[in-house]
Amino acid sequence: MLLARAIHFDESDMNVFHRPARTGEWSVSGGFEFSNWSEADLKGKARQSFANGWLGIETFGRVTFVAVTQIEPLEYEAAIETLAQHFVDVYGAPSLDAARPVARDELAHMAELCADHDPNTILTVLRELTDAGVREQYRFIEAADAGLDQFAIHGSLDE
Repeated sequence: MLLARAIHFDESDMNVFHRPARTGEWSVSGGFEFSNWSEADLKGKARQSFANGWLGIETFGRVTFVAVTQIEPLEYEAAIETLAQHFVDVYGAPSLDAARPVARDELAHMAELCADHDPNTILTVLRELTDAGVREQYRFIEAADAGLDQFAIHGSLDE
């Protein structure tokens, strides 16, 4: 099964999100966080989190880019438990038993987004508020095969 991990190409996420995700943590869309938001909530770093932040499910921080990668079944089940506990602790779910199906759905949605892509494909998300609620669009940037000439030193051994 495939899922997505947080990745960073530079330090910008450390500056644009209130709480940046840690490189390598499993991530989901996390759009549920914004289900009750209005335009008034979209200011500063909160706007950045809303507009294009994936949710890391260890730190519950945000990240701009995630990469498709293999997840083992035990890791997947642990991620469900972690997210379910977050729903209890932060969103007031009445119990882990009540939160697990919602957590499972969130992870299944992310796995579905990743399923048709090769490992190392980069994903981005773009959100907007509509009259019907939060709308998410996804972009997939396929990993390019790097040619050896991109890394080789070209020159001559002749003096």
